[in-house]
Amino acid sequence: MKPIKIRSLILALAGFAIAGPGQAGTLDDVRARGHLQCGINTGLAGFAFTDDQGNWRGFDVALCEGVAAAVFGDASKVKYTNLTGKTRFEALKAGEIDILSRNTTWTYSRDVDLKLTFLGVSFYDGQGFMVPASLGVSSATELDGASVCIQTGTTTELNLADFFRRNEMKYEPVPIESNEEARQNYLSGRCDVYTTDRSGLAATRAAFDNPDDHVVLPEIVSKEPLGPLVRHGDDEWGDVVRWVLNVLIIAEEKGITSDNVAEMARLVSKDAEISRMLGSEGEYGAMLGLSADWVVNVISSVGNYGQIFEQYLGSNTDIGLERGVNALWTDGGLLYAPPYR
Repeated sequence: MKPIKIRSLILALAGFAIAGPGQAGTLDDVRARGHLQCGINTGLAGFAFTDDQGNWRGFDVALCEGVAAAVFGDASKVKYTNLTGKTRFEALKAGEIDILSRNTTWTYSRDVDLKLTFLGVSFYDGQGFMVPASLGVSSATELDGASVCIQTGTTTELNLADFFRRNEMKYEPVPIESNEEARQNYLSGRCDVYTTDRSGLAATRAAFDNPDDHVVLPEIVSKEPLGPLVRHGDDEWGDVVRWVLNVLIIAEEKGITSDNVAEMARLVSKDAEISRMLGSEGEYGAMLGLSADWVVNVISSVGNYGQIFEQYLGSNTDIGLERGVNALWTDGGLLYAPPYR
C-alpha cells in the first residue's frame, strides 16, 4: 500500500502546484506581464470614474496607480477591470485581477470563508439611506413600507434586513447590480430609498442634476471598513500592496507630498523613518523586492493619503466629504499605519 499512498501524495501536490488562476499572482508574474491588473467599481464619482480623455481616476484608482509606481516606477502601467458587487470576488479568485480596489467591506466571512486577504483600511465608512426631499422623511425609522434599491452581493443587504427587523418595519427590496442601475431606478421612482455606504450616497447625490432635491438621512446603521484585497496564498504580493497603502498614510503624517518628496529624498533627514522610507537608510526596498526609491516613486506619482482624499473626495470637490474618522490619528481620526522600520 505504501507506493499507492506516495503516488497519491505526489499527484495531490502536483495538482496544488499547477492550480492555475486560483493561486495568487506573484510580484514576478505582474512584472512579466508588464502591467498591473486592477479591479475597480463600474463607476462611482470620486472613487472610480473616467475623465474627459477616458482615463480612469479616483480615490480607489489612485491606490492601483501607487502599486504600479512601486513595482514599475510608472503609475500608468495599470489596466482596469470594472466589477460589480456581485462579480468582484469571483474575478479576484479566478486570477482575472491582481488586486481589488473597489469600495469593499472587510468582513469575517470574506476574509476567512472566501479566502481573500484584506490589506488594511483605506476608508472608514458606514451604511446610510438617501431619499427624495419631497418624501418628507427626516429619519430612517420613518421608512416602513418603502421600496429600497440595494446592490446584490454586498454587506448592505444583510444590514438593511437587520435594521428594518430591529425597528419592526417592512420594506420592498429592489435588487440592482451597479451604482448606475441604482441611480436610474432611484431617479425614475422605481424605489423610494437608495441604501449603500454613506460615501457612495454622497458620490451618487453629487452627480445628480439637482442634488439638493435629495437627502442623506442621519442614521448610520453599520461599520464598513473599506480597503484593498488580494487572494490568499502569496504573502509577498500582499506585502507590496499593503505597504503602498501604509506609506500613503505615513507620508501624510510626515509631511511628505508629491511636491516635496524628490527634494526630501536628496536631503539627510533628522527623522530616521523618513530616511528609511525614501531609501537613504537601510535596505527596505529590497525586503519587498522593490527598488530603494519605490516610496519616492509612489508619492511623486499619486501624492500622500491626504492629497488623494482632497483631490477626489474632499470638501472642495462635488462629493464634499470632510475627513471625519478618516483623519490621521494625530488629528483625532482612525487613520493609522504601522511604523516603517
